[in-house]
Amino acid sequence: MNIGDMAPDFELPGSDGKTHKLSDYRGKKVILYFYPKDNTPGCTTEACDFRDNFKTIGDLNTIILGISKDNLNSHNKFIEKFNLPFVLLSDEDKTVCSLYDVIKEKNMYGKKVMGIERSTFLIDENGLLIKEYRKVKVKGHVEAIIEELKK
Repeated sequence: MNIGDMAPDFELPGSDGKTHKLSDYRGKKVILYFYPKDNTPGCTTEACDFRDNFKTIGDLNTIILGISKDNLNSHNKFIEKFNLPFVLLSDEDKTVCSLYDVIKEKNMYGKKVMGIERSTFLIDENGLLIKEYRKVKVKGHVEAIIEELKK
């Protein structure tokens, strides 16, 4: 997948009880962000940064979709605990994670495990990939996305 390519379409269950397809959002930009796990420190900081900038992002004709392998029950607790105003999608079988090539080997306490590498994809109103961020460092990430959206 390269910049300028159509972003792979998908269908996943959302925390709002609906099924979401990327193609449902044509006409808006989409921040598609993949994160390792609900209620962990880095993922909480990232989600809260998106929450705190939700209006600014919305004013740029952009929606936010978060994806992890967590189930909907976990997502709903995460949303409730941190008052997240956007939908989280559940990819328990890692189909969409594989489509976007975010499953990577990671080192967890000296053990090699396969998990989601924190990644964000910006998709334009026509469904084209306009920017990707791999191996995301949380601090300053949302601000960098907003600057990119303003271009």
